Amino acid sequence: MSYSAAIVFRDGNTRFIEVKENEFLMDAALRQGVKLPVDCREGVCATCRGRCESGEVELEYVDDEALSEKELEAGHILACQTRLTSSGSFYFDVDSTLCSVSTELFEGTVSAFKQVSDAAALIEIKLQGEGGRLRYLPGQYARVQVPGTDEWRAYSFANHSAAEGFVRFLIRLLPSGVMSDYLRQRCRVGDAIRFEAPMGAFYLREVERPLLMVAGGTGLSAFLAMLERLAEQGDCPHAIRLCYGVTQDQDLSELERLDSFRERLVDFDYEVIVMKPSEHWQGKRGVVCDLFDQDFLQQPFDAYLCGPPPMIDATQTWLAATPVADHQLYFEKFVSS
Repeated sequence: MSYSAAIVFRDGNTRFIEVKENEFLMDAALRQGVKLPVDCREGVCATCRGRCESGEVELEYVDDEALSEKELEAGHILACQTRLTSSGSFYFDVDSTLCSVSTELFEGTVSAFKQVSDAAALIEIKLQGEGGRLRYLPGQYARVQVPGTDEWRAYSFANHSAAEGFVRFLIRLLPSGVMSDYLRQRCRVGDAIRFEAPMGAFYLREVERPLLMVAGGTGLSAFLAMLERLAEQGDCPHAIRLCYGVTQDQDLSELERLDSFRERLVDFDYEVIVMKPSEHWQGKRGVVCDLFDQDFLQQPFDAYLCGPPPMIDATQTWLAATPVADHQLYFEKFVSS
């Protein structure tokens, strides 16, 4: 028996390794070329300190001066003393380059392309060759090379797994931009395309309390992957609320897919709001913070934010200024390019 472990580094690079039953996480990493920081290997020095963010583990020995009881309760681990009892993900506060880890390059072809709103397009890439080796955590992103150029752009995966041999990206269409121009003018099914992945420290952790998801524009992409993962697992007992804001109502996309999650998840709901709506818009008007339900936020929760920097900053300010319950905040800022 073996388990899958996602090793996420401070710079967002991620490597998946296989950990054998009763094998220490450190030994598994070194065996597969991931040189995590290590010194004593006795659970004393804390050089190999990390944090378990999902999954179940057992620690053989941890010295009191290496990790406190509070740190252990918060999920901190020592890789040299950690055995897995399930698959999981682990964060290490060190750059991947110091651990002999770099991103991997994947190649594929455009298998589907659709403009899903005035401001967004959905592109599907069929992986070639050993594309099946691509693994990532829902919420992470890839750096995609714009076909025919030397330019690269970062986009969150819009599906939770590459297991079926393809990946999707929800991409914002700018009035003028190297990727936007390619998608509008030249994109054809069969085009060769490549990307580096996986990347990013914004990803779905183990769900242990209600979730507030806040999406701005095509920041929705990361949440589509997260919700798909939760729906596939089918055992999330916690409430999930998604607040989705856009500038104009013509920018809204993937609403049918969001509707489907209401059926597939035990307690999921979403609302949308438009900042500068047309005269025909019948829904809510304003900014995404106007959607927050203070009653829902009176219980401890985790908040995931993905979208433009002003939206992220406004949400953080709102949460800091409003009497809400204890919460953990994760965010990814989207910058137009």
